[in-house]
Amino acid sequence: MTADNSLGRLDDDDYPAYTMGRAAEMIGATPGFLRAIGEARLITPLRSEGGHRRYSRYQLRIAARARELVDQGTPIEAACRIVILEDQLEEAQRINAEYRRAAESSDSTTTA
Repeated sequence: MTADNSLGRLDDDDYPAYTMGRAAEMIGATPGFLRAIGEARLITPLRSEGGHRRYSRYQLRIAARARELVDQGTPIEAACRIVILEDQLEEAQRINAEYRRAAESSDSTTTA
């Protein structure tokens, strides 16, 4: 892999660039918290060749949202479920917006 290809991955939200320690530090949590949300299947970190967990920016955003809920007193299992449902709702809203745009585009071409 060339240096140019490696640097391009830094812009990739799904690239597992962060170690567990760095990821925990970035979201203000402990490595144990990251392990717990992994066990709850909120996120599944990739593993390095040595077996160490690696997290992406996308996973860190999800983990940070779960941490916010836990800090507000929500049990970790419930926080993980809430985050999953929020993520599913956001995706459904995005798809609905795409369908609406396509329908509006279709309507404007048939009326013109």
